[in-house]
Parts: sequence; structure tokens; C-alpha cells
Amino acid sequence: MPTRPRRSDDRELTLTERARRSQLMEVTVELVADRGYAGASLAAIAERAGITKAAVLYHFPSKAAVVRAAHEHVLGALVEEVGAAVAEAGPDQAPAAYVRSMIGHLREHPRHTRMIIEAMVHGDADHDPADRWRPLADLLRAAENAIGPRTDADLRTLAIITGGAVDAVVAERLADPDYDTAAAADHIVALVYTPAPPDRPRPVPSPKLFPDTRTGPERVQLGPGGLLRVS
Repeated sequence: MPTRPRRSDDRELTLTERARRSQLMEVTVELVADRGYAGASLAAIAERAGITKAAVLYHFPSKAAVVRAAHEHVLGALVEEVGAAVAEAGPDQAPAAYVRSMIGHLREHPRHTRMIIEAMVHGDADHDPADRWRPLADLLRAAENAIGPRTDADLRTLAIITGGAVDAVVAERLADPDYDTAAAADHIVALVYTPAPPDRPRPVPSPKLFPDTRTGPERVQLGPGGLLRVS
């Protein structure tokens, strides 16, 4: 029985193949965002891309593979923008840059937000909660080293609260396109940078939470589960 042609993964992609894969990932993002994971079938992807289902399978072996690639594509764009903003800001303003650039990117790319949500709900990868809060906690610690403690919350808790606030703002924007996310980001930053009362002792987190093993500049990158981490 003849088999359909498949692209070999052990050779470099041609320009045409790279362009087609990029198109398929963009189409998949659109479909997942507009119709949900279930609505992004291989047939629907092929139809929107203007090619056959067999042609889609030439580039990706399954629906799960193309959705995974689309998810990674979206995360890559997010990480690149947030990482650049954090690097440019410097240690003292890195948490503010993280919050503003994260919210700003997802505001400008609402389909990316929906893609990330759908992939996390329907994906088969395990996600460690620390992969979400630890990068921001590391940025907060670096900021404290530069300008001193700004809050009486331990850094893990502050990172969790800040991440939850960012998620809530992005979700509200999806529900209400007129919601002012820039102003909301400013409020979150103000809370993060509120000075700690001088007469209140600050909780000391366990050293196991934040082992300081880095020796070079911090860099935001893609971590396990497709989330941001600092190295």
C-alpha cells in the first residue's frame, strides 16, 4: 500500500517549507483562538491554509503536533518581547517591565492569549506552578538587591499575586475590549513597588525557594512547559 510523502526531520527545511510551516502555525493559532481546540481539526487547518489535509501531514504528523508547534510559536513571540523589555529595563525596573510588557503583548495579540489558554487546558504536558512564579520572584529579588525591599510580602507570594493580577487583567480584556489594560498594569506595578512599612517585620522565605546559583546576567527565556524563566 503506498504511503503519503513525509518530510524528513533530519534535514534542513527549505525556504518554502519554512514559509508553509509558519503559515500553518498562524492558521492554527487563528482557529484555536476562534473555535477552540476541538474546532481546529486537520481538515479545518488545511481548508484555511488553502491546501490539502495530506499536505498538512507532510509538515506535521498529527493535529497535536501542529497545535504544539503553534503554541510554541506564540510563546516564543511572548518570551522574546518580554525578555527584551526586561533586559532593557535593568534590575531595578525589571519587574515593572515584566508586568507592562506581558500585559501589553497579550493585549495586542488576543488570539495568542486564547491559544495559550487552550493549549494549557487541552495539552498533555505537566506544568510545575513554580515555572510561572519563580521567574518573576527572581526579578523581584534582583530589584530588591538594587533598591531595597519594597513590600513586606515574601517574594514567592508577591510573584504569585502579581502573576494572578496579570492573568486577571488579560482575561478582563478578552471579555471587554474597552478595558484599559495600560492603566491596570500601572496599578499592578504601583502595588509591587509600594515601600514596606518600616515597623513591620518582613517574612523570610526558605532558602530552598530561591537558591542563588547564578553568576552572570539574568536572561528571560522559555522554560519547562513553555513558561518564562530567568537564568
